[in-house]
Amino acid sequence: MLTGGCLCGAVRYEAGGTPYHAVICHCSMCRRAAGAPVVAWFSVARADFRFTAASPAAYCSSGHATRRFCARCGTQLTFESDRHPAEIDVTTATLDDPEMVPPADHVHDGTRLSWVRVSDGLPRYSNARPGGEG
Repeated sequence: MLTGGCLCGAVRYEAGGTPYHAVICHCSMCRRAAGAPVVAWFSVARADFRFTAASPAAYCSSGHATRRFCARCGTQLTFESDRHPAEIDVTTATLDDPEMVPPADHVHDGTRLSWVRVSDGLPRYSNARPGGEG
């Protein structure tokens, strides 16, 4: 069971099952939502995810996506897409132990900031990973 939460500790979650689609995203929406040059994500089955303390606030960041975050400290926690209703994406850095889910690739590398240097040897996709959104 993976556990995590926001900066202030008000919102906590548990993620069961096997994580998949562990990525580093370079898209402009993730950058703006997190205030960071990249955001690391992983996916789990929605049925295997639950918030265990406080309910996060929600923001519909596009016509098909909802981002959840702590209303007190602003930590971005999850991304949910109507296009993939059986999964939920979780920000890797909010895990109690982010080392548990290392990224497997980079997505939306075509919009990567020019001053972000990628030399980790992981696969890079100009847009989404083939066959997936993230």
